[in-house]
Amino acid sequence: MRRIALAALVALALSATVFGGYRVTSAQQRVALADMATDSGQWVMPGQNYANVRHSALDEIKTDNVANLKAAWTMSTGATRGHEGQPLVVGDTMYYESAYPNHVYAIDLNDYHIKWQYTPKEDSFATSVACCDLVNRGVAYGDGKIIEDALDGQVIALDANSGHVVWNVKNSDAAMGQTLTSAPLIVKDKYVVVGVSGGEYGVRGYLTAYDIANGKRLWRAYSEGPDSDTRIGADFSGPKNAGISTWQGEQWKVGGGTTWGWYSYDPQLNLIYYGTGNPGTWNPSQRPGDNKWSMTIFARNADTGMAKWGYQMTPHDAWDYDGVNEMILVDLKMNGQTIPALVHFDRNGFAYELDRRNGKLLLAKPFDPSVNWASRIDMATGRPVVNARYLTKAGVNVQGICPAAMGNKDQQPASYDPQTGYFIVPTNHNCMDYKAFAVKYKSGFPFVGAIVKMYPGPGGYRGAVIAWDPVAGKIVWSNHERFPAWGGTLTTDGGVAFYGTMDGWFKAVDTKTGNLLWKFKTPSGIIGNPMTYKHGGKQYVAILSGVGGWAALGLAAGLTEPTAGLGAVNAAQDLRNYTQLGGDLLVFSL
Repeated sequence: MRRIALAALVALALSATVFGGYRVTSAQQRVALADMATDSGQWVMPGQNYANVRHSALDEIKTDNVANLKAAWTMSTGATRGHEGQPLVVGDTMYYESAYPNHVYAIDLNDYHIKWQYTPKEDSFATSVACCDLVNRGVAYGDGKIIEDALDGQVIALDANSGHVVWNVKNSDAAMGQTLTSAPLIVKDKYVVVGVSGGEYGVRGYLTAYDIANGKRLWRAYSEGPDSDTRIGADFSGPKNAGISTWQGEQWKVGGGTTWGWYSYDPQLNLIYYGTGNPGTWNPSQRPGDNKWSMTIFARNADTGMAKWGYQMTPHDAWDYDGVNEMILVDLKMNGQTIPALVHFDRNGFAYELDRRNGKLLLAKPFDPSVNWASRIDMATGRPVVNARYLTKAGVNVQGICPAAMGNKDQQPASYDPQTGYFIVPTNHNCMDYKAFAVKYKSGFPFVGAIVKMYPGPGGYRGAVIAWDPVAGKIVWSNHERFPAWGGTLTTDGGVAFYGTMDGWFKAVDTKTGNLLWKFKTPSGIIGNPMTYKHGGKQYVAILSGVGGWAALGLAAGLTEPTAGLGAVNAAQDLRNYTQLGGDLLVFSL
């Protein structure tokens, strides 16, 4: 009934357009993006909806027929570096963005012709300072526009119908080591929310909101610095001035805490949720203190950017456990109550569940059996109980730390299945040796200060896709993979979960059991995120194939030295025996 009512509303607003038949013009901006996301026939946000659940109510493809899935259509992306994003479907058009040079395509789903294509003119210097491959995590849609983040820091609004540039702003400066790899979030059909990459270059992280109508900057919230910069006010439930006091001298000015992950939004609370990355320099001996507000989950007012609360997961990070992974917003029944929760699977190997209204910690448990850097999270203080044996410091090669710097999960997004109550989580299973050393900051140059070597964790496998019970705080099932499961997951009402592997398999499993139901060998390894849509009465599932990202940086950038690629090369030296670089969109149906 909701879909019928919504279709009627749009039909009235759009003259000759029809929502149920998916023919849409730019006037669709009159329908709130949140309402559009309730239509399972479309996929209008990178994370499927504001809650980032990546679950679809479509059920034509089921556990008992998914074995019949076949390729419906495919397309080359024109790029051959890491494709970490996902397509959008708005009306009868699919939109997606490639890895650098960041081609954007609009595809007519009626006959698969390219309605328009746009490639920005970029500063090629950005390719030399991009930390972990020339990746991109996709476009956003809102106000009749497609919003593109480009590697060199441009944020570009394109007319969704024509591809013409509406506005273009510079969000970051590649000369300072700043890049832009994340997917934007459109809030209230008014704000474009974007982050910044470059923590390995001493970039001080920030989150920025732009007016979707004209690109005017509305607010910017830094990850470190005085409360005026971090936008911490009187109603913040946490310490004041910690963005300076927990740093030595003026180290906060090169403090890292970049914001290159995913963003979510609660319309009822009007709060945006996101995580900040590692503090500047990987050498912890060089920056005493908690180094706030790096490694932090922030909740901010969407209109002002003012922080409501912040929770730092890894104070004084000594392992590069960036906290940028997605925040999934669900209601959980815990201790006899239904709590509006935020669920986050962090790089540090712990799954965090918090009350998203106030940041109160509800549960924190490891989601990989190898975690050893900390024994537990103290529920009274929220701080990790660190194992001194694995605490890194300058001049010492600390061996056997689990997880490795790429974490037990990096940016690859999990999904939530309301039918089982499980989170389906793509994970990494690597450990590392880590030797920190002193390093000096120079703008635009690497500011790392550590030699890292990664290798498979206990058991010899390097990744897994797991089902996580958020109430019990435990793994229900686990499918081991040869390489890190660096792509995202999708769940559907058909009882099927989809994900791709770095060695180039697109898989469907039973959400309840993890049993493999179907697989397809793709042209290149997968680090992108599956999505699903309905067109012409038929359900389709789509994925971007194009290996790369940090986990495959050796193959993507032609590196062979074991400690190269910030330590990742050694962990995937054999990947070239299973797949090669590429860039393709693949769409499947029954």
